[in-house]
Amino acid sequence: MLVPIALSIIYYGFIASDQYISESRFVVKGRSDRPNPMSGLAGIMQVTGLSGGQEQTNEVIDYIKSRNALQALQRTENIRGKFTLPSIDFLSRYPAFWREDRFENLYRYYEKKVATKLDSETGLAVLTVKAFSPTDARDINARLLTLSEALVNQLNSKSRTKAIDEAEKRVAEAQSRVRTARIALSAYRNDQQLVDPLKQATGVLAISDRLIAERAALQAQLDLMTRVTPRNPSIPALRGRIAATDSAIAAQNGRAVGGTGALSSKMGGYDNLVVEQEFATQTLTAASAALEQARADAQRQQYYLERVVEPNVPDMSRYPDRLWQILTVAGAALCLYFIGWMLVVGIIEHSPDS
Repeated sequence: MLVPIALSIIYYGFIASDQYISESRFVVKGRSDRPNPMSGLAGIMQVTGLSGGQEQTNEVIDYIKSRNALQALQRTENIRGKFTLPSIDFLSRYPAFWREDRFENLYRYYEKKVATKLDSETGLAVLTVKAFSPTDARDINARLLTLSEALVNQLNSKSRTKAIDEAEKRVAEAQSRVRTARIALSAYRNDQQLVDPLKQATGVLAISDRLIAERAALQAQLDLMTRVTPRNPSIPALRGRIAATDSAIAAQNGRAVGGTGALSSKMGGYDNLVVEQEFATQTLTAASAALEQARADAQRQQYYLERVVEPNVPDMSRYPDRLWQILTVAGAALCLYFIGWMLVVGIIEHSPDS
């Protein structure tokens, strides 16, 4: 029992290296949600913006715990060199004498020195770094925050690029739809040999109305002449004019309605093409407005990492707690001693010789 206690006193009292803890707090914030300035179809086609920063904060925490963060630290801070100094005691130094110097072992060591958690009360992320000098603890903590800011900027960049790409894709689709609609309308006009069947039908009906009015006047003149001068030689000519007018009226009505070549039969297909062109044009206008909005959003940083508490330079070591560690070892040794003593006593009491 005395041996482990003596060893713990020697190690924690004279050998164990002091370790310093640097703490920082941060939060990832997003821009406030604003009402959509566009309405109608433009509002529907606008690319949905991001909201809230809680998810991004969790992503940053996961990144700090990741191997990617360790690799970035190794490139810039030489974190391996900070933990392999000869001044560090042999049990705390990397690598441990029973492990090889491999990246996976360094990552296990890194997980013990860097800790992150989310404070549920304040909503802040807490980053703590344990190192063997105050400046190393501060530098590693500050570098992790810098890497986290770069990650948030990268997430912003991907989000902005995706939003603009989607908006440009919709603009291209709308432009293609407008071109297709215009080509279809032009082909229909050439095939049917008309420009605007509605305007042309209006002209035809106007001519027909004028002819009907002329016929009514001729018919009234004929009726009067037949009653007053039934033998008037102009009566046959007047009847001929009325018959010619009737033929002209029938011809105009035939152009407007009736047969397969009438203007009325061409109205349906023409109207469908016109509606498609108008809707395609509105879609293009809305898509262009959404693209401009996406580009405007790209000029602003949608998320940013705010350092609430900067990494500190600790002025005293917080680990190891030498007295507590010695008492822990002494308590564990005492428990093991009593357990062993009880086992021995039990064996002696139940032995046949006793």
